[in-house]
Amino acid sequence: MSHPFSQIPELQLSSDSMGVIRIPTEQDVPLTGRVRALIDAAEFQRLRQVTQLALASRVYPGAVHTRFEHALGVYHNALRYIWQLGQDPNFAATVTPRDAEVLIVSALLHDIGHWPFCHPIEDMDLPGMPPHETFAREFLQDGSELANVLQAEWGIHPDEILDVLNGESGSRSTQLRRSILSGPIDIDKMDYLVRDSQHCGVPYGRNFDRNRLIGALVVNEAADGLAITSKGRTAAEMMVFARYVMFSEVYWHHAVRAATCMLARAFYEVHADLDPATLFRMTEPELIGALCRAAAGTETARLAEGLFGARRNLYKRLVEFSISQQSDLYQSIRSLSYVESVQLAVRLTQHLRKGGFELADADLLIDAPPLHREVEFRVDVRMTRPDRWQPLRELSPIVDAMARTQFDDCVKKVRVFVHPDVERCDRLESAVVDFLHTNVVSTDTARSSQS
Repeated sequence: MSHPFSQIPELQLSSDSMGVIRIPTEQDVPLTGRVRALIDAAEFQRLRQVTQLALASRVYPGAVHTRFEHALGVYHNALRYIWQLGQDPNFAATVTPRDAEVLIVSALLHDIGHWPFCHPIEDMDLPGMPPHETFAREFLQDGSELANVLQAEWGIHPDEILDVLNGESGSRSTQLRRSILSGPIDIDKMDYLVRDSQHCGVPYGRNFDRNRLIGALVVNEAADGLAITSKGRTAAEMMVFARYVMFSEVYWHHAVRAATCMLARAFYEVHADLDPATLFRMTEPELIGALCRAAAGTETARLAEGLFGARRNLYKRLVEFSISQQSDLYQSIRSLSYVESVQLAVRLTQHLRKGGFELADADLLIDAPPLHREVEFRVDVRMTRPDRWQPLRELSPIVDAMARTQFDDCVKKVRVFVHPDVERCDRLESAVVDFLHTNVVSTDTARSSQS
C-alpha cells in the first residue's frame, strides 16, 4: 500500500530532480523548486542575519548559528514527522495532503517574524513593543515576495500559514499540526536542542535518540496531538532531560544571563528614542549600531560597549537566589515586572551609594526570569500490553519529578550582577541582601497580611 503523502514532492526523496542544501552536522536537507523559491525570498533571507542564541556567543564562541539554519532543520524534521505519522491511519484520516503541505511551509516559516535579540526584548514586556507574530503577518502580507511565492508555487494563502503558526482554535487537523510545530516533542525542539548543543560545543542537547523517538510517533487518542508508542518512552525521557540541562547549562548559564541582562537594560534606557517598526526590520549588525548610537554619551554606553565594543566586558555575578537558596527573595523578585525590577535596581544603587559604595547609575543590574513559564512536558504513551493510553509522567519518574517541580524554578535563578570594575566583597553582598529583604520580601509580607 502506498504512503498517503507520497505525492507531496518534498517527500519524494528518491526523485532525481531533488536538490539538497547541507547544514551542520552533515545534514542534507531536500529542496524542491518551490521550497527554494521560499528560501530565496528576501523576507526569508533576512534570517541569515538573526542569530539563534543572541548573546550566548559571548560565552560559547561557536554559538553564531542563525535562524536561517534552524528553519531549514525544522523544515527537514517536518518531512520526517509527516512520513512517520503517515503510517498511522488516524493521522491520514485527520490531516489531508494539502494540510500536510501547509505544515511543511509553516515549519519553514515558523520563525519568519523574529528580529535580532527578539526573545530578550519581548521578555521585557514593554508598552508599545509589538510581538514577533505581528511581523510574521507583515512579512506574509499580500504583495510580499513570500506571499506571491506561496500562492503561485504552492496554491496556499498566507492566512493558512498564520492560522497554524499563531491561531488558537480550529479543527482537529489544525490542533494536531500545531502540536507538531509547538508541543512536547515538536519539530522545533527536536532541532534546536541538537543544533544549539552542537554549536555551543556541549553534549547535553544531543544525548537523546532522535531516530528512535521519531520512529515511535503516533497520533494521540483524541487525534488532536502527538503521542508516542512505548518504544519511544526512553528517548522521550532523555529529550526531557536534555532540555532541562540545556536550560541549566546554556540558556540560563550565569554569564549568558549577564550579557542578556546588560542588553535588556541598555535597550530599556534608550528604547523611547528608537522606532520599533524600523528597528525590528534591521539586521543584527544594524540593530547593534542603532543601539550603540542611541547610548553614546550616556551611562548606557558602558553597557553597550561591554557587549559590542572591541573588548568584552561582561558584568559579574554578585548574589544569586533560587527556589532552594533564599527562596523568599527568589519568589518575591521573580514576581516583579521588568520595569519594576529596573526601579528596584535603581533604588538599590542609590542605597548603596549612601552606604559608601562607589557605583555609577547602571553598575548594578537585577536579572529575574520573565513572568511567563515554560510549557510543562505532557505526552501520552500508547501501551500495547494491555492496549491503553497512559501519560508519560505516570510511567517515568524523571518526567514526573519535573512535572511536580516547576521546570523554571529548577533551572532559572534571580541574580544581581555588577560592573566588573566594582569590587565584590562580603560587605557589598550583605548590603544588597539586607536591602532586598527589607524592601521586597517585607513589602510582599505586608501586602499579604493586608489582603
